[in-house]
Amino acid sequence: MHSLRGYSGKHIQCIFLHKWTVLEAFLTLTVWMQRMLGCKGSSGTGVRYKLTLATGLLECLCFAGVVFGWASLVFVLKTDGYFSDLCINATDASGELGTDCSLQDERFSLVFTVASFMNNFLTLPNGFLYDHFGTMATRFLAIFLYTTGTLIVSLSSKALSFLLFPALSFIAVGGILFLMTNMQVGNLFDSHRSTIITVYNGAFDSSSVIFLIIKVLYERGVSLRSSFFFLLACNLIHLLRTLFLMPKMSCAKSHSYNVEQYEAERDPSSDRGRSAAAEPLETDTLQLTENSEKDSFKSCVLSWFFLWHLIWLSAMQLRHYFFIGTLNPMLNRLANHDPDTVSEYTNAFAFTQFCGVLCAPWNGLLMDRHKRKPLDPGVSEREADLRSSVLSLLLTSLQCLLFSICASIPFLPLQYFTFILQVLNRSFLYGGNAAFISIAFPARHFGKLYGLVMSLSAVVSLLQYPCFALNKVNIILTVLTLLAFIHPVYVFVHCRELAKQRENSQSILEASMEETKMY
Repeated sequence: MHSLRGYSGKHIQCIFLHKWTVLEAFLTLTVWMQRMLGCKGSSGTGVRYKLTLATGLLECLCFAGVVFGWASLVFVLKTDGYFSDLCINATDASGELGTDCSLQDERFSLVFTVASFMNNFLTLPNGFLYDHFGTMATRFLAIFLYTTGTLIVSLSSKALSFLLFPALSFIAVGGILFLMTNMQVGNLFDSHRSTIITVYNGAFDSSSVIFLIIKVLYERGVSLRSSFFFLLACNLIHLLRTLFLMPKMSCAKSHSYNVEQYEAERDPSSDRGRSAAAEPLETDTLQLTENSEKDSFKSCVLSWFFLWHLIWLSAMQLRHYFFIGTLNPMLNRLANHDPDTVSEYTNAFAFTQFCGVLCAPWNGLLMDRHKRKPLDPGVSEREADLRSSVLSLLLTSLQCLLFSICASIPFLPLQYFTFILQVLNRSFLYGGNAAFISIAFPARHFGKLYGLVMSLSAVVSLLQYPCFALNKVNIILTVLTLLAFIHPVYVFVHCRELAKQRENSQSILEASMEETKMY
């Protein structure tokens, strides 16, 4: 490992300041979540819930989504000369001799395209693995992939630049598996399920700040290899959580986690409207009830809910992936290839990514805002959850449209606002994606449905690489984001039709009762 001996006190203070900022934010958010959820630590089970919740947040915040800090890592990789053999001498429009590194930028873009594709596409088989073999087997796979990926980066060099392709893919897939296995913790706190899921997804987004810390340490003299060896050693944390904290199967069905006992001892007020929720909720293609035979995996996939949700996710995810993958060349172009300016904006982007964990709870609270109110007569809990999700889906679509418009304007100072919109929308997008799937479909299909929607959206995300060569790509992607508005409109219309059916049924029932009284 690279020693800190010889650094000035200012350098060492800066290094530990970045680490302390992440730790301080993590501790503050953990305390907030525990107070919000009303966790009681008097029993061994309560303590285990608190530890699982807190360490899961730490795992997502520091490891799960580091690959999306790609813009910071590219800055380091370019400095170390990765793919530098693709740069050629060229003459610009003014006749001056310079260096053209567009092929290098394309290769870096391809690395991120492959990694982001694998991150999503392999979620489908991983979802089946999780549903059939449980948490422990899935997490062992995640640890193996993450360890392999960080080891490969540690051993890579300028001459072995091609190793970035498998390395980043392994890290991405291992990270999404950490997120998938941690999201089940939301099932332990039913009345705050959406909030926990969105917080974990926000932490996943914020973990991209780790590559910013690596970049800052690199500028202070700590090598890229040393940083990734440290990440490699941290896999011991994941192993300990897997063996001693996480259930062997899942929180929805694990006897080792005493979920049944927890549900029996839980505050009865959290089960408001449970009798109403047990009633079947009829839909045109899907009965949203746990016990219905029509709730097969096939019926879920063929439902309109799944189709529009897939389009909603795919359109916005493509916009985000293209923005992250091309951020470095875009900043170089807007800053006239000034490395100091590019570094400044890269740091600003990475720091705003860290704020994702602070933005995500707002989406969860928005979706859970009805939980403390009693249900209307005849309204099931699942229908109330769907109705509450409409505003979240709509706001997420609107945020993406504004983000895409700002990203399309070639004005460098405006990109600060673009960064803010991007992290806000991304935290809403992925947290809302997982929360909606958990609301709209049976829990036993969550892993498979979450994996399928992520895999299919990954196929769409492959378009980001050919988009790199298009001239009007920002305008095209902005138009595509308009497709996302169909999903919230459909859910709203669906809920309104359910309300009309309920009113008609009530009217018929009242009329029949009046006729009975007459006789």
